[in-house]
Amino acid sequence: MMPVHPLHRDPAVTLEEDRETIILADRLGFHDAFVGEHLTDKTENVTNSFIFLASLIHATKQIKLATGTSNLSQSHPVLIAAHAAMFDHLARGRFIFGVSPGALRSDAEALGMIDTDRNRLFAEAIDVILQIWERDPPYSIDLPGNRFKVTTAETFVPEIGKGVMYKPYQKPRPEIVGTVVAPHSKGVIAMGERDFHPLSANFLLPHWLPSHWTNYAEGKRRAGQTADPADWRIARTIFVADEDKVAERYGKRDAASPYRFYWHQLRVKLTISKRHIVFKTHAAQDDAELTDDYTVDRLVIAGTVNKVVDEILRLREQVGDFGEIVYPGMDWVDPKLARRSMELMATEVMPRINRAIGEPARPKTQSKA
Repeated sequence: MMPVHPLHRDPAVTLEEDRETIILADRLGFHDAFVGEHLTDKTENVTNSFIFLASLIHATKQIKLATGTSNLSQSHPVLIAAHAAMFDHLARGRFIFGVSPGALRSDAEALGMIDTDRNRLFAEAIDVILQIWERDPPYSIDLPGNRFKVTTAETFVPEIGKGVMYKPYQKPRPEIVGTVVAPHSKGVIAMGERDFHPLSANFLLPHWLPSHWTNYAEGKRRAGQTADPADWRIARTIFVADEDKVAERYGKRDAASPYRFYWHQLRVKLTISKRHIVFKTHAAQDDAELTDDYTVDRLVIAGTVNKVVDEILRLREQVGDFGEIVYPGMDWVDPKLARRSMELMATEVMPRINRAIGEPARPKTQSKA
């Protein structure tokens, strides 16, 4: 979930709705739940994914709770390293550390860093976070070219634990996942080199997705390793209904459709930031062709169980094997339809897909979403 809700809705209500979504996903056997964060977008109600996910630790039993993502350009890496390690202990390892630079320019403007190279900040921050987790105090972290210098040497008193930071509960660290949006992203090569795992965003048309795997495999090759499809997550926007007419109406055509609202928001936002190539069949395609109907027709998988199964299997044939299909959460315009879609995804769609392809890459749960 990004999440994305209509402007008129009360955040107290939508935050509780988003919690209910993850609690239901946990009961249904979904494998993990990624929750995004933004500071300055009224439709996106989660400003800190750690705080939101902490409210779910004791309300869920098996689902892994994942920052999706923690925007590393917006905080000092000491803060994020400490918060992520503490969260991992609170969750007893039921935690995935999703990271990104933070893409929203209004966040950057509010923080006084609109002209700052956030990708470089991200790279420097993740290096320091990993150093904090790998080293022992008093740290003395001073990496070449890195603006962040970390030490507690002057105040270090080991006898009383002063100057010491948490290491994560999971050893040597939690799984680190990076969301990939751009076609042919070079960042995913670095993910492969560092054993981070890619999550291909639901924003892209399917024909761009193989470029992510190609680059991830190249990064693994540079590290002297072989890429494992089980480590690749692909997000697709999915709505499952008991009737095709309902799926078409609620998933695509109705003016009140949460899917149509979601894709209108994303199309406008990515166009403003000049990242809308993800919607195009080719780079020179006319922007005028990118209408709401265009995006929902190409980026929403909506239908009955049989249709959705066929569409996901067709996707797999197109892009190759991968480990998880990630099911994006939407606003609950119709709570009954929203819950029913998740139920059908977990109890009907995924079991049929897993039977069709053989053993799933990570057979931890019946549903991989």
